[in-house]
Amino acid sequence: MSFLRASLMSLLMVGLLSAAENTVVVNIEPTKENPRNSEGSFVTLKSGRILFYYTQFYGGAADESPAHIVAIHSDDGGRTWSREPRVVVENKAGANVMSVSLLRLRSGRIALFYLPKNSWVDCRPIVRFSRDEAETWSEPVPMIEAPGYFVLNNDRVIQLKDGRLVAAVGFHRSRAADPKSSRSFDGRAIAMWYLSDDEGRTWREASTWWALPARTGSGLQEPGVVELADGRLFSWMRTDQGAQFGCYSADRGKSWQIPEATTLKSPVSPASIERLPGSSDLLAVFNDHSGAFEFTKGKRTPLVTAISSDGGKTWLHRKLIESDPDGWYCYTAIHFTDDAVLLAYCAGDPKVGGLNRLRIRRLSLDWLRTDRP
Repeated sequence: MSFLRASLMSLLMVGLLSAAENTVVVNIEPTKENPRNSEGSFVTLKSGRILFYYTQFYGGAADESPAHIVAIHSDDGGRTWSREPRVVVENKAGANVMSVSLLRLRSGRIALFYLPKNSWVDCRPIVRFSRDEAETWSEPVPMIEAPGYFVLNNDRVIQLKDGRLVAAVGFHRSRAADPKSSRSFDGRAIAMWYLSDDEGRTWREASTWWALPARTGSGLQEPGVVELADGRLFSWMRTDQGAQFGCYSADRGKSWQIPEATTLKSPVSPASIERLPGSSDLLAVFNDHSGAFEFTKGKRTPLVTAISSDGGKTWLHRKLIESDPDGWYCYTAIHFTDDAVLLAYCAGDPKVGGLNRLRIRRLSLDWLRTDRP
């Protein structure tokens, strides 16, 4: 009997430990008033409070529906969150404001990036700054002067060790001039990079841009970028070729090698990648279609984390985060606390719609690094 009791206690402790290591801390459900809550970004204030900004739709759930940017916060390392979101960026665009990135700059300021989406032929990222810990924001600074449709995904802008800001952007050409017609929008993106050496006051285009040399309906969409431990940059893009494509820069983002298929096998869905704190290892969050876990071709599920110790060439320690075969998991924001990582991502299903539910999950860093299920 004592052996059985000890075994049961052991199983109970393992269950409690697993729950502590991998926990959904909040679901932001769609409502009649706000039919879609999607992609966002985190920042930690000097007080220790964690802010999370995300896009809240209020006039429909389509990409072009009206939306503004709202905020919630946590004062306990991301374990619990405020209930009532507050509006932080009003919608003054033709359609909506969305795809927010928050970044603590080396100067101490906080930078806020987002997309004012005006029409199917006009979408260009802007940046604003706060000197008072996100209480107030400066007037918008345009990042791109050229007209057109430029996609800067949420949680994407980085600052290099030397201070340079790098933003990876997908450019979509216009098929026609009708701003109200989706037929004017060409889904085949080219990958571009924008650089700033004065903490975002001015921006310039990198000398390289790339298109996907294949028959494609996606091109190189929704790119991201991360700085490696050796100083090189690694950029990745979603494609319809069965994998994320990736390329490297050895000159701080000025020029880029030809993108090639990576070992991150995935559908047409964005991946998110960041460096683990105090380490050269990379953490990726993506829809793994390598066969390591069950998947349905074309669907944005399952959601998996993986770690690379060789600059993105190979990925190990794969962990299953979401496995619903009818789930829709994408647009992940990654934020590190002292002992954990917060993941915020769209977590829809057929009942609520693919992009309409927003979920925040808290994972132990130790759990991510092991091979234990």
